[in-house]
Amino acid sequence: MFPAIFGWIKVTSRCFLFGLSLLAFLKLVQPTYGEAPRLALAIVTDQFRHNYLDRFEPYFSENGFRRLPASRTNFEDCHSRHDVTKTSPGHATISSGVYAEVHGIVANERVDPMTWRVIESNEDHEFPLVCASPRVGHLPGGVLEAKGGRSPSNFPATTVGDQLMLRFGSPPRVFSVAHKDRSTILMAGKLADSAYWIVDGRIVTSTYYRDQLPDWIEEFNAGGRADKIFGQTWGHLLAPTVYDAVQGSDDAPGENTDFGFGRTMPKQLDGGAAVITAKFYEAFETTPAASALIGEFASLAFKKEQLGQHAHTDLLCVGFSRIDKMGHADGPDSHELMDSIVRLDGLIAKLLDTIDREAGLQNCVVVFTAHHGASPLPEHMRALCGMIPTGRLDKVALDAAGTAALYREFRPAPNDDYWCLRDDFGYHLRPSVLNANNVSLADAAEVARQALLSRPEIAQAFTSAEVLAMTAEGNSLGARSRRSFFTGPIQDMVFVLKPRFIDRPETGTNHGSPYDYDSHVPLLWFGAGVPAGRRNERVGVDDLAPTFAALLGVPTPPQAIGRRLF
Repeated sequence: MFPAIFGWIKVTSRCFLFGLSLLAFLKLVQPTYGEAPRLALAIVTDQFRHNYLDRFEPYFSENGFRRLPASRTNFEDCHSRHDVTKTSPGHATISSGVYAEVHGIVANERVDPMTWRVIESNEDHEFPLVCASPRVGHLPGGVLEAKGGRSPSNFPATTVGDQLMLRFGSPPRVFSVAHKDRSTILMAGKLADSAYWIVDGRIVTSTYYRDQLPDWIEEFNAGGRADKIFGQTWGHLLAPTVYDAVQGSDDAPGENTDFGFGRTMPKQLDGGAAVITAKFYEAFETTPAASALIGEFASLAFKKEQLGQHAHTDLLCVGFSRIDKMGHADGPDSHELMDSIVRLDGLIAKLLDTIDREAGLQNCVVVFTAHHGASPLPEHMRALCGMIPTGRLDKVALDAAGTAALYREFRPAPNDDYWCLRDDFGYHLRPSVLNANNVSLADAAEVARQALLSRPEIAQAFTSAEVLAMTAEGNSLGARSRRSFFTGPIQDMVFVLKPRFIDRPETGTNHGSPYDYDSHVPLLWFGAGVPAGRRNERVGVDDLAPTFAALLGVPTPPQAIGRRLF
């Protein structure tokens, strides 16, 4: 009996010691975190080049952008490392730490090759919008029908906000707001309490998040902040001579005159009509007044939702998307752009001051970034130097080149059908036409690819088979294209424009290329756990999510490929 007892003790002791060793090992491999902040604030701005921080720095306030890099960490060589530098894929990468090859958000909108219908990245008609606006038809309960539904259902990746909600038994608050639905939803993720955006000058959400707006948001909307600026003017915040010295002439060729605006400031905010119309709200979204509305709403949300006052870290995501709309219209070298950035600095200062008073910035962590920049206007480049290649993509000629090549090589499409359909920076080939002509997808794609390469605007073109065979490592055009390419319903070929060529036909500018003016963005950190200094190593926006997660004391999003920066 005694040997049996001693044997049982020995086995039990070994199991106990093994358990202690396992626990010690698990403790070693688990990430270690400092004390989590009370509030995490992520500010993401559309179309914000990194060099804006230096170019406009003399005109910033002490509590805005200067507060961030001067007191903590400024990563000076941060890039979006994918090809299609657009809003939706950029926000998805910032929040999840992985590129479109995994998260699937390849563009702001795409063609569904099953239905040949263009769908938005967050489109989901199962969840209609919730809005109190009297200007659009809505269902009982304030559910808006006219604008279509929105949700994160097309976004399979996990965000830092999702990790925060999953980490704790008593969930923290994850609250997101931006001008655009694609910005706020992709920042927030699937488990957020709320995601809000602007429609017709009012704050809306979708039934994915809630069936009706809280009373304080209804009251905010009832204030009619957008309507009250009808008929006002947008003029220079600083002396016009300051803008002339930094940006050049206000009256510059290539700038847009939509929304009832002229090419120069001041601009009349009426949409070109004597009464409020849909054009007025489009004009409103292109002015600093729209950014001011988001800044005011973010500060109010911070107070009303008592963010930073809970047992665990709360997350507030704020997307200032209006810079993008203005930048598209007038370009990065305009008076309008400079004025918008200087005014945005003041709005960020107000938001940080509010958080400092209520929660103490020493108890918070703040990150500021953007997901893309912008190309210079071709007209501006020609004025500087006529020898620099630049131009606007002729989409009609591009489509015609591919179609003509397929026609010559094979034959006309039957029943006046078409061989291919352009989808952003790529093309889909029609299966019905390929089958009717007994042509393989690979053969047709190669013929069309060669036709695209014959165009003067095109730097490179790849078939889908070529892209899928590429590695996503490195900074070549092929690697960047691979990061932007999802293996779901895919384009049959993709193309990359040459530097300083844009896909805007007449005026304004665009983004979406892998070049420095589109990819180089700011990355500023401030707060608890953030070391001070300026950092020169090259980093990616995919590094934001792992770093943010570590600062918040939660696991890195599981699919993230980025690294922890400090």
